[in-house]
Amino acid sequence: MRVVVVGSGIAGAAAAYELARAGTGAGAGAGAEVVLVDSMNPGRATSAGAGIICPWSSRAEDADWYRIAVAGAEHYPELLAALAEDGETDFGYRQVGSVRLVTHEESGEALRLVAEHAARSPLAGEVELIDAESARALFPPLAHDGPAVHIPGAARLDGRALRDAMRRAAVRHGARLLNGTATITTDGTGDAVSGVRVGETFVGADAVIAAAGAWSPRLLEPLGVRVRVTPQRGQIMHLRLPGVRTAHWPVLLPRSRHYLLAFDDSRVVVGATREDDTGFDHRVTAGGMAEVLDEALGVAPGLADATHVETRIGFRPVGPDSLPLLGAVPRVAGLVVVNGLGASGLTMGPYAGTVAARVARRADPGIDLTPYDPLR
Repeated sequence: MRVVVVGSGIAGAAAAYELARAGTGAGAGAGAEVVLVDSMNPGRATSAGAGIICPWSSRAEDADWYRIAVAGAEHYPELLAALAEDGETDFGYRQVGSVRLVTHEESGEALRLVAEHAARSPLAGEVELIDAESARALFPPLAHDGPAVHIPGAARLDGRALRDAMRRAAVRHGARLLNGTATITTDGTGDAVSGVRVGETFVGADAVIAAAGAWSPRLLEPLGVRVRVTPQRGQIMHLRLPGVRTAHWPVLLPRSRHYLLAFDDSRVVVGATREDDTGFDHRVTAGGMAEVLDEALGVAPGLADATHVETRIGFRPVGPDSLPLLGAVPRVAGLVVVNGLGASGLTMGPYAGTVAARVARRADPGIDLTPYDPLR
């Protein structure tokens, strides 16, 4: 069995890695035959994503969202162990905890909700309410006079580095990489995939995983398949505090939808805008930079003297609601979609890609996919 994965963002790379590592055939000794295709479009979400793994602090109330988001977070230890066996360990993953800022008035209810979520997920650790002084000790640039909810199990990672690690590991297990714009082909009836064409190259396939993010509609529409995904532009700023040790600073979650997180190289990432109706306009804008800096310096004025390193642009694939689009397309046999992860791409992506790989090889996905119908 051969599977072609179109799109090598976090979900596509995870799907290719799972297929190449586990094998795609029905027999226990079957070898993997995997081709990973990517068009290298500027603005791929994984290339810009900040890499926060903390579903327990989400304000989302949808049980189906929470189920798959927590499954995504809890998938990481297994993924890290597998990648370590393949010699891949350097992608910035660290459990640094998170600090969610709250007011005195909302602290009791916020703690209750987060603790309730975390109680069903051992990875989250013991959630507690900390005072402003403790929060500032954890994240020194912070200026906050109220309490905060501390979640010790939260983690951060470098999305680009993790994607590249999974791609390299997939290749070690026999996957083939192909750069270019893919067109999915079907058999004579149009009822089943037959392969993928990339330029003059045709690759036959028994299954195709469409993991092309915000570009998926143009990939699937020629097949008569409509996925309700649109690009949402995110502008994410990287700052550096020369000489400051930031490696163990927690993820900081203000009361807005913005965030701050730190990495080992004195770097602090702040973001992000959520801009709809921009199409694929890959530009850093004055308004976007102002929004990000205003939010960041409003909660962490100690960053005012930081050096601006870069601003990244990513187009989040946003679906019709908060849930991912994940599963097989019934009317085109062999076609599997993984998409619509929105702002939760690096939380859900590796797990969602793994589930898509299982579906492609007709294995048990390990989760009820009914709520995540890709054609809803």
